Formats: sequence, C-alpha cells, structure tokens
Amino acid sequence: MFVITTQDAAATMQVGRRLAALVRPGDVIALSGALGAGKTTFAAGLGEGLGIDEPVTSPSFVLVRSYRSGFTPLVHVDAYRLSSLGEFEDLDVIDEAADGLLLIEWGDAVLGVLPNDYLQIHLEADPADDETRTITFHPNGGWTNRPLEEVTE
Repeated sequence: MFVITTQDAAATMQVGRRLAALVRPGDVIALSGALGAGKTTFAAGLGEGLGIDEPVTSPSFVLVRSYRSGFTPLVHVDAYRLSSLGEFEDLDVIDEAADGLLLIEWGDAVLGVLPNDYLQIHLEADPADDETRTITFHPNGGWTNRPLEEVTE
C-alpha cells in the first residue's frame, strides 16, 4: 500500500500523469471512491501522461471510451451503472485493452473478474477541504514490483 495526499485538482492530475510512466501494455487499473472523489480528474491526468491528445472524460453514460492517440492506448470504463459482473464481462474490455491500459472507474465493483495483476487506486475527498484528496495505491500481482513512489517525485 502507498498513500499520497494532494492539495488540489491539478496535483491529483499530476499524480495520474506520473503514474503513466509506469504503465505497460495489458495493465489494469481500478479506481474507487465516492462521487466527487476525483476519479475522472485522476483519469484525465493519466490520459495526458499517456500522450492522449483529446480530453479524457467520464464514460458514465456510454460505459466505455477508447483513446488511441497516445503512446499507449487507453480503454476507460465506468462500472457505476453496471448491474452485474456479467455485464462487465460482456463489454469485453479486458481483451479490447490488451495492447494498452484498461482504466475502470468504480472498479471496486468488478475486482472479482479482473486479472491477478491490477492496481487498485482509492481516492477520498477530505470532508474539511473540498480540494484535498488522499490517494491510496493497492498493488496486486506484478504491480507490487513497480516503483509507485515515483509518482510523488
């Protein structure tokens, strides 16, 4: 486990940008946290770090957005509106993202069907300060060997 505190949205995006340097094709990242915790802000920073030349926005209403313009393709999923693990599996996003990164907002809802190697990131807003976020990294499988401390440098 690794924890970072950011003071504003720009710093949360910066953590995402820095994490992009550690991403490899086939990686899976599951974001979790309450509404407004900063999941999409983090995702936007990660997209910038991957060199994606268009804004990374929430896929809430379309469920999946794919971005192919960066150094590493990004498949961005929102699992909030899914009613079952079967619905997630039917999206076939793990195979679609095999050559890039699969990023899942509300990822805690689908942990049971993810490959063994994934990074879970939990974002939490400080109740006393709307801008401050605590970002907790929970590496699994091969992610345990990656230098996550580099995202703070």
